[in-house]
Amino acid sequence: MKRYLISTAFLLAGMAGSLGQTTGEVPAATGEVPAATREVSATAGEASGWSYADCVEYAREHNISLRKSRLSEQTAEYNLEEAKAQWEPTLDFATTHGFTNAPWGRGDKNSYNSSYGLNAGWTIWNGGQRENTIKQNRLRTEIDRLNTGDILRTLETDLLQVYLNILYAKESIAIYEEAVKLSAAQADRARQLTEAGKLSRVDYAQLNSQYEQDRYSLVNARATYDTRRMELKQLLELGIESDITLRGVEWSDGQVLAQLPPLAESYALARQTDLKLQGLELEKSASELDVAIAKAGRLPKISLSAGVGTGYYAPGESFGTSMKQGWNESIGLTLALPIFDNRKTKTAVARANVAKLDAQLDIDKRETELAQTVENWYIDTRSAQSRFTAAQTQLESARLTDELTNERFNLGYVDAIELLTSHNAYIDARHTLLQSKYMAMLGLKMIQFYREATITLP
Repeated sequence: MKRYLISTAFLLAGMAGSLGQTTGEVPAATGEVPAATREVSATAGEASGWSYADCVEYAREHNISLRKSRLSEQTAEYNLEEAKAQWEPTLDFATTHGFTNAPWGRGDKNSYNSSYGLNAGWTIWNGGQRENTIKQNRLRTEIDRLNTGDILRTLETDLLQVYLNILYAKESIAIYEEAVKLSAAQADRARQLTEAGKLSRVDYAQLNSQYEQDRYSLVNARATYDTRRMELKQLLELGIESDITLRGVEWSDGQVLAQLPPLAESYALARQTDLKLQGLELEKSASELDVAIAKAGRLPKISLSAGVGTGYYAPGESFGTSMKQGWNESIGLTLALPIFDNRKTKTAVARANVAKLDAQLDIDKRETELAQTVENWYIDTRSAQSRFTAAQTQLESARLTDELTNERFNLGYVDAIELLTSHNAYIDARHTLLQSKYMAMLGLKMIQFYREATITLP
């Protein structure tokens, strides 16, 4: 799964990489369902913006990877219909026409002949290949359906991360906008103190530099916000002329610090709802059928054939008389016993057995990856919750320190360095709290996803 990373400017730095998981049923996100022609407006208010559920529903209909996967499902259905049709007999009509010229022959120099035949054939038994091929194609149809569900689940988690990244980037902009206002006021106060002879020009230059640095950070935050929105548009297959705004989401401290369910229980649920694991198990069943199909090459085959035909030859009897006299009927039963096929059957059986073992290894690997992924989300979520708790205390302390330092600076009791230190510590504390909040909520939603095969946002 593609990860969308944010550090102090990016939200998800250090988070565990989540794998696209699968469920037995294609999950449906809860919330509003937008119309396919929903207007995307940059001027839309927060209340009329896109919710996470809106994004998922829109992606269901427009994401190209999903649409291509649905086409693969249709192809698998056609293959199944073709396999079932092998139980039906074949029937064909054939006619041959020939003209002969013998310029130095005796008698008639030219002759014409034609034949007409209607032939039918039916395979009575071919070692079970036909039955096993139908079973295998039925499994392939189900595997393709699971693959479509897996693509949708991957898309849902990608949308979740981009959605939260956009919300994080938007709140980061608000923090930097406040920081710019504060540093502008400090720089203006420093100018006044400098003009009054109470502050050195060096201190004023440092405070003015901090103002410019905060402005630069604000520009970067806005660029990050635009980049995240572009990533969302790519997932939704929106055109370059489209714009999009999202609904804000509010979480209480209790939601951010929600208790995690037991790890072992979550892993057990993840195994039950994992579409990719289910698909691999079906792949193993299909490989077992490959073995049976290959072994059928050692068995005899019985087929039945029948036909009717007639012909016409000229010069000779009239067309009607010739067709009547040439009328014939035939029926035949064929038994084919394989004796030596240059190791084709033996090699096919060996390859099928290797594929069966490989399918089991894929299942084992997937179970290991799933266990590691679920555990990593637990570790990251607990860590984010701990940082969130610590950041709350840190923010209150930094806020109070910044307020007092500003007051003392206005009175001329502290220098620019001390003011800058308290200012930056306050901004960093706000970002730390914001980052840990979104990292914790991402982890909680991913754990919900592995347990319930769905994601819900307010």
